[in-house]
Amino acid sequence: MNQEFLKACRKEKNAFVPVWYMRQAGRSQPEYRKIKEKYSLFEITHQPELCAQVTKLPVDQHGVDAAILYKDIMSPIPAMGLDVEIKSGIGPVIDQPVRTREDVERLGKINPEQDVPYVLDTIKILRTQLDVPLITFGGAPFTLASYMIEGGPSRDYHNTKAMMYSDPETWFMLMDKLGDMTVTYAKAQIAAGAQAFQIFDSWVGALNAADYRKYIRPVMHRIFSELREEGVPLILYGTGARHLIMEWNDLPIDVIGLDWRISPREARQMGVTKALQGNLDPSILLAPWEVIEQRAKEILDEGMEEPGFIFNVGKGIFPQVDIAVLKKLTSFIHDYSSKKLG
Repeated sequence: MNQEFLKACRKEKNAFVPVWYMRQAGRSQPEYRKIKEKYSLFEITHQPELCAQVTKLPVDQHGVDAAILYKDIMSPIPAMGLDVEIKSGIGPVIDQPVRTREDVERLGKINPEQDVPYVLDTIKILRTQLDVPLITFGGAPFTLASYMIEGGPSRDYHNTKAMMYSDPETWFMLMDKLGDMTVTYAKAQIAAGAQAFQIFDSWVGALNAADYRKYIRPVMHRIFSELREEGVPLILYGTGARHLIMEWNDLPIDVIGLDWRISPREARQMGVTKALQGNLDPSILLAPWEVIEQRAKEILDEGMEEPGFIFNVGKGIFPQVDIAVLKKLTSFIHDYSSKKLG
């Protein structure tokens, strides 16, 4: 098996810089779009053989060094008692948002083997098919809470922050329930065969550092502390969170995912000691190849200054990206970095 991704997570010496792309499974792939004409996201994830096919497709097409399980961060939320619909062009939508203490108290616990057996079955299938490590993931409590409280995507998170500031007791009850769910869900995925676990805290950059320390850090520290004993690399990623990088560096994690707003060199100059993952702006993938190559070189040169670097995009791949460009980029990353590291 290609172990370069796992080596980088552990800050070991690499033969080349490993690469995978967030949202590499889906969106930009014609084969995926054809499947989506027939099935919704949740319907795909409920069919393990089909979900495994979608997950494995970019590994075969692009030659990336890790697979990431195809699913959504909201996949476990229905098990807690909330109806979630993934609406095209919008994202997760919840018709009855969580707004009161009573709403939080009604949220149930997840039993992965009963509630999401299809996720675990997909992982087991993939472990028999892949020759690269399998990453699985979950949403962080703040990001999940933002969808649950707002009822869908938000620009300002007013309702979420209102609960946090005006009713901290209810807020921390929600964080505890989501923390428990995340740990239980992650442990089940790891037991099924996941070889790394990434938590997406996509929207936590909306908070300042002081509020993060008070309202978010306790649950994040507990989640990662409980998952450490599972023995797989733990990755944390969020967008617009440059001001939280050092908060993350103090968590018991292995890898920090960077968006395009902070470079690997800048992160290390700030004092980050974890392995790093990132951080090409995915919009650059629509530029001429010469531009893509130059940006990739810059990121690689900075990333390779210290052991422990994984090339990725700073946000997910979007539908307009040409899969031929991703294949060419992956080959370039491997070739360029192997010569530098050799």
